[in-house]
Amino acid sequence: MDLSTNYLGLKLRSPLVPSAAAPLTDDIGNIKQMEDHGASAVVLYSLFEEQLRQERAELHHHLTHGTESFPEALTYFPEPAEFNVGPEEYLKHIAQAKAAVNIPIIASLNGSTLGGWTDYAKQIQQAGADALELNIYSIPTDVELTAAEVENEYMEVVKSVKSVVTIPVAVKLSPFFTNFAHVAKRLVGAGANGLVLFNRFYQPDIDLETLEVTPNILFSTPMAMRLPLRWVAILHGRVPASLAATSGIHRATDVIKMLMVGADVTCLCSAIMRNGVKQIAVIESEMKTWLEQHEYESVQQLKGSLSHKNCEDPSAYERAQYMRAISSFPSAAAKV
Repeated sequence: MDLSTNYLGLKLRSPLVPSAAAPLTDDIGNIKQMEDHGASAVVLYSLFEEQLRQERAELHHHLTHGTESFPEALTYFPEPAEFNVGPEEYLKHIAQAKAAVNIPIIASLNGSTLGGWTDYAKQIQQAGADALELNIYSIPTDVELTAAEVENEYMEVVKSVKSVVTIPVAVKLSPFFTNFAHVAKRLVGAGANGLVLFNRFYQPDIDLETLEVTPNILFSTPMAMRLPLRWVAILHGRVPASLAATSGIHRATDVIKMLMVGADVTCLCSAIMRNGVKQIAVIESEMKTWLEQHEYESVQQLKGSLSHKNCEDPSAYERAQYMRAISSFPSAAAKV
């Protein structure tokens, strides 16, 4: 059974790619176990520009504190090795992961300024990453900011990063655009080699006892895969870029559905967080069983077979299907 696939120009042994946040990917031992259990590549946790700016500010404080007190103060600068400054730790982690495993290591960068995106993208490439995922996590709150301006900011990020790196670049983004298909086309035109659908925004909650807004991190459920499934299906064959499906992928059948609509890889996170790294091997084994039972010889054979472009009834992904679903749903009165 040939499970191999291509993603961002990388030949992968299967479409199973752990895309796990810390603490799963901040440990080299865990990354080794992922490879041992069948991971075809690993997407590391994100490097956040805000963290780096804070560390840089702290270093500046320590380097300059008291320097005006006496002329000799400049000779008492602390050694740089005493501080974990900038992206050094993340870059070191990339290099260590590359040395420890044979599968591709995909770095993840979450920047907030054009300078931040490009500076750290260059350093990530120099550290040896096989590809870079731009994790664009932006919540516009300015009521004067137009949709066109928001989209243009995304395009500038991609263009700027692509101007300074040669490794493949994927963009992980949200579905909250007026015309997502058009945005996807523009991102690819700006240089994106792949699209990762979708980023899960962590929605805030309110603690009624403390009266504070609190973060509320929840694992995905299989129901969450419906949204990326629809958009992977719509984009397959229409944009010349790799497509990665993420969110809600827990079982082999979830992976197979994503492949059928056109995904090149499926990203696993919550399934691993819940069940451990061994879940990768479980999903692969179940995939092989399903493919053999349904007489498929390879992943390529089924990829995109039920995409919007290839589906016998493409309206299944459109508004018409919503009306059919509503009309066919049994009413409460019918159950009386």
